[in-house]
Amino acid sequence: MPRLGLPDLPGQCEVCRNWALARICANCSARFAPAVPRCQRCALRLPSGLPLCGNCLREAPPFEHTVCAADYGFPWDRLVASFKFNGHAELAAPLARHITAAAVNGMLPRPGIMLPVPLSPARLAERGYNQAWELARRIARSLAVPARADVLLRPVDRPHQADLTRAQRLVNLRAAFMVDPRQRALLAGRRVALVDDVLTTGATAREAALTLLRAGAGAVDVWVLARTPDA
Repeated sequence: MPRLGLPDLPGQCEVCRNWALARICANCSARFAPAVPRCQRCALRLPSGLPLCGNCLREAPPFEHTVCAADYGFPWDRLVASFKFNGHAELAAPLARHITAAAVNGMLPRPGIMLPVPLSPARLAERGYNQAWELARRIARSLAVPARADVLLRPVDRPHQADLTRAQRLVNLRAAFMVDPRQRALLAGRRVALVDDVLTTGATAREAALTLLRAGAGAVDVWVLARTPDA
């Protein structure tokens, strides 16, 4: 698995609590983040040999590939909640390593630039940091790819997506993102890796990808830690 930054100090695994050399031990990584066949575009689990799910065959999303390390469930739901809402920013490095490994193992095209899904200024002030940026900058450093947090912006706060249906999420996200006009040249013709913690309905990734493509990006891929299984 690719390493990011300084190595972890020995301690307890965040999942099994056994003594380990990493924050998430090798046994738990193998058990809870196995490599499984997934839709190339949205990362839903698929039977072996199928490249795309039915939804993506009927209506292809604006992003070309999605990579994820695991399905969203135990233990990733607990780890993401601790990382995202409870101030455990130290989980960024081990979670970023899992995303990087999934991208490398999946042989995703190398991005020209890595961007986080942004938070609104109000949400960023409330949380103290953008979890997507904490992941993106570590992944980018390990792959020697530029990362920027000032290109894709979310200027207006909207209701939390978690409490909305897919249709409501799409409406809620209309015109939610913008590209800073001063940074548009950074996107021109480049493949963008859009980083977030979890992909659920894909509404956020879809709107962000469309915004980037309209601003001149050549292609957009989505890199996330976990994918919510199809209901």
